[in-house]
Amino acid sequence: MKEAINSAPSRRHFLRLASMAAASAMAPAALWAEQREPADSTTSQAVSARIATFEEVWRTARDRFYDPRLHGLDWSVVRERYLPDATRASSEEALASVINSMLSELHASHTRYYTPYEPEYYQLCDIFAGALRRRGLERAFPSGRIAYPGVGVLSRLDMQGHSVITGVTEGTPAQQAGLLAGDVIVFADGGPFQPVQSFRGKVDKEVVLGLRRAGAFMQISVTPVDIEPNKMFLDGLKASARIIQANGRSIGYVHVWSYAGSVYQRTLEHLLSQSPLKDADALIWDLRDGWGGAIPEYLDLFNTRAPTMQVTDRNGASELRNVKWRKPVAMLVNGGTRSGKEILAYGFKKYRLGEVIGTRTEGAVLAATAFLIGGGLLLLAVQDVHVDGERLEGVGVAPTIEVQADPDSMDRSDPQLNRAIAVLSGV
Repeated sequence: MKEAINSAPSRRHFLRLASMAAASAMAPAALWAEQREPADSTTSQAVSARIATFEEVWRTARDRFYDPRLHGLDWSVVRERYLPDATRASSEEALASVINSMLSELHASHTRYYTPYEPEYYQLCDIFAGALRRRGLERAFPSGRIAYPGVGVLSRLDMQGHSVITGVTEGTPAQQAGLLAGDVIVFADGGPFQPVQSFRGKVDKEVVLGLRRAGAFMQISVTPVDIEPNKMFLDGLKASARIIQANGRSIGYVHVWSYAGSVYQRTLEHLLSQSPLKDADALIWDLRDGWGGAIPEYLDLFNTRAPTMQVTDRNGASELRNVKWRKPVAMLVNGGTRSGKEILAYGFKKYRLGEVIGTRTEGAVLAATAFLIGGGLLLLAVQDVHVDGERLEGVGVAPTIEVQADPDSMDRSDPQLNRAIAVLSGV
């Protein structure tokens, strides 16, 4: 009896312990399931959003690309080829890489998908702001102000994935810090360099960049600012204007970084009608790198058979209109001279307005517009372009005097600029 009495609690105790153990074993699984459900939902939503972005880019190219035959591609087959990679993309950058691989099959300029991790995204948003106001610009920039943290360089990725500086806009923190075209940016504040993210949250704070210059390593401190793209390019145009003394002559110099808007041409005309450029003996018109947007009429600046007017109002305020440059001029171009700038280079060369010095232009002459899709921007070629009956797309404009850049120079001397100075100064 005693044995029976003692054994009953033991069995109940065992059953209770077994039940508790089972519950304990199930509890973490249940808890993990509860935690996983929102995580899975978030992941699923992200994947769905990326697929939706991919599909919209694909459809926009199908419906708006300048060639309805899409250069002979079966665009549906192309979609099927890249859709699995788009589905597996784990980030916006990874998705953009897939999309750009797809778009590259069109072999067309002005056809690329940009993300907010690239300065070009903000620059194109500003350039195409008029069109994008009807395409969701206010969603991307609720304040209406288009800006990004940066230092004022143009860059491209090298084979190792590092940013190579292709241009330094005058008057920017990059120029003030001594950054030069050809510098390879290896790191920022000890971490991998990213053109936008490395400066995020660091506006007006010093950032240390690790650079490779002509095989040597160095560190340079630079203070990023909040960049409004169109303003940066316009201020850079103004800041570039200077006089170079050579062989007893005064050579004017001006760099047009962007021609995406008539304000750049008006500003150039104003600079040429004022000191010090108006007193120069000759002019170097630098169209290397940056953005296009120019129209052929801008070459009328060098039409010596048209008059310049001076207009004065009743208050005595006076301005020059239809400004002309009637003295020698040379143009600088390179592989970063693109779009409307190439049309200017073509006309400048064909109609013998002066020497075109540098290297062949990019051959990117299709007309484009922009679309905000997903979290990025699609730049898409929507019109073919011929100039005097010639197609410059994929061809570009060869200079009249070819001069290669010198990426191995420690001081980054500019042989193209130096040759233009020599030509115009009679050296």
